[in-house]
Amino acid sequence: MGESMKAAVLYAPGDLRVERREVPRIKSAQDVLIRVKAVGICGSDLDRVLHTGTYSFPTIPGHEFCGIVEELGEDAVGFQVGDRVVVAPILPCMKCDSCSKGHYGQCDDYDYLGSRRDGAMAEYVIAPVQNLIKMPDNMSFAEGAAVEPAAVTLHGMIQVGIEVGDSVVVLGCGPLGVFAVSFAKLMGASEVYVVDIDPQKFAAAASAGADGCVNALETDAVEALQQITKNKGFNVVIETAGSSITQEQSLRLAKKKGRVLYLGTAHNDVVLPPTTFEKIVRNELWVTGSWNSFSAPFPGREWYAILKYVSDGRFDLSSAITHKISLDQLPEVLVQMDKKEFVYSKVMIEIE
Repeated sequence: MGESMKAAVLYAPGDLRVERREVPRIKSAQDVLIRVKAVGICGSDLDRVLHTGTYSFPTIPGHEFCGIVEELGEDAVGFQVGDRVVVAPILPCMKCDSCSKGHYGQCDDYDYLGSRRDGAMAEYVIAPVQNLIKMPDNMSFAEGAAVEPAAVTLHGMIQVGIEVGDSVVVLGCGPLGVFAVSFAKLMGASEVYVVDIDPQKFAAAASAGADGCVNALETDAVEALQQITKNKGFNVVIETAGSSITQEQSLRLAKKKGRVLYLGTAHNDVVLPPTTFEKIVRNELWVTGSWNSFSAPFPGREWYAILKYVSDGRFDLSSAITHKISLDQLPEVLVQMDKKEFVYSKVMIEIE
């Protein structure tokens, strides 16, 4: 390890530079220096890097990642140099009411790798030892970096309570949507349908176990799906697209006493016609949101379950990974992603 490292540094919205920086140093006895091997690009990374910015500047983005333990603080026990690890990005206060109940994603005073402090779009990053989990030997680094978004999805699936025999529809075939299909099947759903506007994404959904795909550009998605269910609707509707259109459609697709999970964030006003709002009231829908991926024991049962599922061959993290790039390519590729110049699901940065 040298004194400097390559890093993608954000100086202002739209001003991301790949440059040399000093390798971060361990300052706390609980800290671990990690040599980053793979980093996923999240939709929030696009927004922060190109539009909204991080909480201070300059900042190194990146919160979906894994790597190899390079150096340990004196109290960072349970790991050794050379261990392959996935890393949870939140740094909860562990003192507030939410943390005391194990709801770390609702912490009142948290820190966060990649937005509130330097993240993993670099050759090295510092993280607390409590945020590390050892990777299974049969998991690739690209898969390791995909654990975080998969854990976000599984956290939501636990919230909405998929039951054996449930009918499920997933709106949006990005990484969260593909993972939602896999988890729905794993949790016992009898049938899972997906909706998207890009048919190139349907192959990943089908590989994950989708029973059918609806192209919303070619047909009225709600009408097509209601025909499939004989106008009964679905037990569970999962919205991952973050579109005001699909956020409204989700309520119309749920059957009476159905459950609706919102995983996608809103980018515009979500306006509900009276007839759609009445679905919530008259059909007694159960509507919930889900945020982040954390639970007790920290960082969460979601993380440990996914590592076990992948190790056992029951869950395929690679199905959502469509592109792999280098750190040097990152600034250009982010702009291309934002402009939708190519079709992608999960774009992974591999750092050598």
